[in-house]
Amino acid sequence: MHWFTQLFFGSGIAQSIVALSLTVVLGLALGRISIGGVRLGVGGVLFSGLALAHFGFSVQHEILEFAREFGLILFVFSVGMQVGPGFVDSLRRRGLFLNIAAALIVLLGVLTTVAVFLVFKLPLPAAVGLFSGAVTNTPSLAASSQVFSEILPDTAAAAVAEAGMGYAVAYPFGILGIILTMLLIRACFRISPERELRFLRKLDALRHPPLQTRSFYVSNPNIFGMPLRDFLALYPLGMVISRVLEPQGASAHVPTAETVLSEGMLVTAVGTARKLDKLRPLLGPESAECPRDELGRLVIRKLVVTQSKAAGKSVKGLGLTPEFGVTVTRIHRAGVEFTAGPGVHLHYGDRLICVGEEQDIARAAATVGNSEKALDHPHVMPIFLGILLGVILGSIPIPLPGLPSGLKLGIAGGPLLVAIFLGRINHFRGLIWYLPLGANLIMREVGIALFLACVGLNSGPGFVHTLVQGQGLLWMAAGACITFIPLVLVAVPMRAFFRYDYPSICGLLAGSMTDPPALAFSVQSLGSDAPASVYATVYPLTMMLRILLAQLLVLGLYHLG
Repeated sequence: MHWFTQLFFGSGIAQSIVALSLTVVLGLALGRISIGGVRLGVGGVLFSGLALAHFGFSVQHEILEFAREFGLILFVFSVGMQVGPGFVDSLRRRGLFLNIAAALIVLLGVLTTVAVFLVFKLPLPAAVGLFSGAVTNTPSLAASSQVFSEILPDTAAAAVAEAGMGYAVAYPFGILGIILTMLLIRACFRISPERELRFLRKLDALRHPPLQTRSFYVSNPNIFGMPLRDFLALYPLGMVISRVLEPQGASAHVPTAETVLSEGMLVTAVGTARKLDKLRPLLGPESAECPRDELGRLVIRKLVVTQSKAAGKSVKGLGLTPEFGVTVTRIHRAGVEFTAGPGVHLHYGDRLICVGEEQDIARAAATVGNSEKALDHPHVMPIFLGILLGVILGSIPIPLPGLPSGLKLGIAGGPLLVAIFLGRINHFRGLIWYLPLGANLIMREVGIALFLACVGLNSGPGFVHTLVQGQGLLWMAAGACITFIPLVLVAVPMRAFFRYDYPSICGLLAGSMTDPPALAFSVQSLGSDAPASVYATVYPLTMMLRILLAQLLVLGLYHLG
């Protein structure tokens, strides 16, 4: 049985895989246990790691560091790919206020750190480590460690080690504190997640109103004899004319720019209710129902863009226009439906609603690909290219006056920003950045589970000893203050006075603390990805502020102490 003991308590690649797998399995099982209707979810992996490490489980340091950072990269990259298509819209609508709130949480965290440093008379390295651990921000710890090497050249190693211990003590409650704050807000304001999600869906429907199909009888004499091209130029309402039925015609046909409007013609249009309401006085009375029975040779088909050569090209450029016998009436992209003008550029994975004759629809399907199986096949090479570019971006130092070392986005911030950008552009010179929902979820869950397992296994050996010896409990209390106070001071007014929805508050809390586990918990507990867009909106600014302020905190406390 020696081989079995070595497999669990020895060293090497196999033992590391066993330790990580066992940590994840036990942690996810722990996360399924419901206490008062609340589950830890993937957060249970952190606590299983702490427990297993305390009882002797370990992983080689180099393997542990790699698995932790790679898991974090997988998580943030999948989040960025998911929110990328709607990121600019989210930033435009709510970005300013949310980023101000996130920056306030960061600044309050710095002020709380200064307060506990003075009140508890903490060592400088411990205080800075507590600041990084309490807000679960590893890059800020790395940045502050660089400053120690500049201002304390003789004792830099000891200072960095003490900062690391402070980080390890504060980190578990840093994660738990954010989750507890989410649960506290939910309990104090008696929030129903189901009701909040229904409210968000209604709000989203107002921002992105659903498209409708209506038919109108042409009775306005001012437009009799007018070509459709001139009518649309004169009244650019942003809707699509999908088909027309001549007064004496037996079946409808796809209109072209040269189609002449005539009295009694039945015009079918696709657009939002507000735009279609404006069309009624321009054309004439609305038909009681859309005449699907009069389609004749026309068919309506849903096509999906799976041809890499089609991605990036416009509707007109692909020949999906009435002149070629096809009208694209709607496009579904990243959960949003909108009308398709001839200048709209298509993305890989777009779903098109097309009207035309059977042979023209078949030609359109061949042009765009229309292969559902192709959507299930992830494009792996562009994903690793994106990760490569993200790590390079995160490693670029940005020099700032007065700082001994440059500001870096870090190994999490860089890949997140690159993933948001790539998820938005979708394609470039034959490369496709598209992740099927199932692949995205697997990549996200595996990444965060690896990250938490490594954090737990790394912190576990000295965790209990640090708590029961010396100032361990005092350090934990100080770290809890740094975590909890800023979150509560911002989250409560946002709900009480600004009436922000609960999923957005959860995304703000997780993003302002750059905390992937808290985001994963909120997504799992809500059963919705709504917090992810807010998380990505505030994350870049928060990451830069935490790295910058961690270095300023070292310099400030050094002179203050």
